[in-house]
Amino acid sequence: MALEVAAEFGVELGEPFALSRHSYVASAGEDAVLKVTPPEDDESYEEAEALDLWAGDGAVRLLRRDPERRVLLLERVRPGTDLSELPEGEATAIAVEVGRWLWRPATEPFRWIGDWVPRWLAAAPSELTPLALELYDSLDVGRSTLIHGDFHHQNILDAGGRHVAIDPKPMLGEPEYDIPSFLWNPLPCRLRVEHLESRLAAFAAAGLDEERMRKWTVIRGAYLQPQEADTLRTLV
Repeated sequence: MALEVAAEFGVELGEPFALSRHSYVASAGEDAVLKVTPPEDDESYEEAEALDLWAGDGAVRLLRRDPERRVLLLERVRPGTDLSELPEGEATAIAVEVGRWLWRPATEPFRWIGDWVPRWLAAAPSELTPLALELYDSLDVGRSTLIHGDFHHQNILDAGGRHVAIDPKPMLGEPEYDIPSFLWNPLPCRLRVEHLESRLAAFAAAGLDEERMRKWTVIRGAYLQPQEADTLRTLV
């Protein structure tokens, strides 16, 4: 299908990118990237709408789309190096700035994380699930801010004069929801204990609520990082 759509769009496909593990992502000429998202990736349904809203501010630019086949033609980011290649403090500071662009007011068609998190907890029970559910019940979960959904080092790239996020799984929620994935990255994914407090402090200094960041890290960790149960418990 990718070749068919590329021909329709008038672009020539290159080799798929190595880190594109779930979607098909390949260069499409010199200045674009073609992305085909599989039908089962239900977290990315409104990716095109989010990119439209961000319009290149904090995120990669959307050039063209085919919603029926879930195909996006995106700006090719150059040089394209991600935050994992930068020193810790610099990478965190850039992530804070990118987040400030991304976290903005939004409504429909974006879905609310509150309708999904309980399902994800139920679908992947772990020893942390009881604590995660207790913490989740203590939150009045926000629903007016667009969040990235997969906010981490490999998804924030140098676009030459600006840094942009790629591969969003956008929903409505609150900025604090986005921070856990930054805490347990870069790859290989594990909770970065040595950088935990400094990263939390940097986002707190930018106006995020530290207690909520800690709670979301345990909640999301219960189904995404259950092997880190002992460390996650220390956060709350």
